[in-house]
Amino acid sequence: MPLWLLLPALAVLIPLFAYPLYQLGLLSLFEYGQPQVSGGEPAVFLGTRNYGTLFSDENFWTVLLQTVVFAFACVVATLAVGAFLAVLLTKIGRVPRFMLLLAALCAWAAPAMTGSVVWMFLFDTNLGLVNEVLGTDGYNWLYDKHVGFALVGAAVVWHSFPFVMITLYAGITAIPQSVLEAASLDGATAFTTFRRIIVPMLRPLIAIVVIQSVIWDFKVFTQIYVMTNGGGIAGQNLVLNVYAYQKAFASSQYGLGSAIGVVMTVILLGITLLYLRALRRTGEAL
Repeated sequence: MPLWLLLPALAVLIPLFAYPLYQLGLLSLFEYGQPQVSGGEPAVFLGTRNYGTLFSDENFWTVLLQTVVFAFACVVATLAVGAFLAVLLTKIGRVPRFMLLLAALCAWAAPAMTGSVVWMFLFDTNLGLVNEVLGTDGYNWLYDKHVGFALVGAAVVWHSFPFVMITLYAGITAIPQSVLEAASLDGATAFTTFRRIIVPMLRPLIAIVVIQSVIWDFKVFTQIYVMTNGGGIAGQNLVLNVYAYQKAFASSQYGLGSAIGVVMTVILLGITLLYLRALRRTGEAL
């Protein structure tokens, strides 16, 4: 019966995801550039040579490390901000709760392009509000590599935390009040209640938001591309998605760009499977 119930979802997911992934993997095995796109030359089968070229490129490993560190920092920050505000929503009154939810939903609904442009305007070197308030006129926030990543990360967290906040808030409100009252009567502090009661009961929801956040933050493209003008000065703020775009479209190496896409997919699948396996060992798998 479970398999039969999954058939409608599979009927939708296979055409939408499996076939494009198959084409991505197939393209990564060919030399496919502008001559092949225009139909002037046939695609040349290379086998795994695109992957060999990729793995022998020191720049790829640098970008991969930057992507992992950047994604990890964004996921941790997003979970921290979202969890804090989710708990805060349970402590404040109706009107402040409504205002906070409205502000969060506005941030969530804003397109990534729009949000990136707004953040760029706020931190503009000459006309930015932040420089005006801090008295640092002329300071370029994107000149330094680490400051640039921090600024882009703040924009990513701003756009992502509402999902975590609303998901965890819904889970907290579903916890029976009798359980929380019993903990309070036993003398548990708010932090102890959160750590020993709320977090274990929300573990399945936390698994969802962690996996979603890892996927979203690992494949960030718009914020990096827009805010750093394609990867920053001399490519210092590159992440894998922007790196793949440069290889595929700026350099017309579509096969090599596809190989980067396949590597990203494998990494994300591996992270997801490892996390679900860890949850299964604790008996909390979905």
